Amino acid sequence: MSDPKLQEFPSEFPIKVMGRHDGDLRALTQAIIERHAGPIPESGVRTRTSADGNFLALTYMVHAASREQLDAIYRELTACKAVVMAL
Repeated sequence: MSDPKLQEFPSEFPIKVMGRHDGDLRALTQAIIERHAGPIPESGVRTRTSADGNFLALTYMVHAASREQLDAIYRELTACKAVVMAL
């Protein structure tokens, strides 16, 4: 019996990244994600700045092939000093 809580692969998967708006967060995080998931078109990236302008939230839609691929992306994102949080 399949567990409905488990992610099925391959699938489109949103990766959310937050960090300070004072650096090149998008370039750093997009390079990390593309290293694992391939090129992401401009339409696959959403950007939102916090109300006070100090933080930037990015959502990348990736074609996820496996749990291992997603784990590798999250490990590298959370190791990046520019990233405050990755969901």
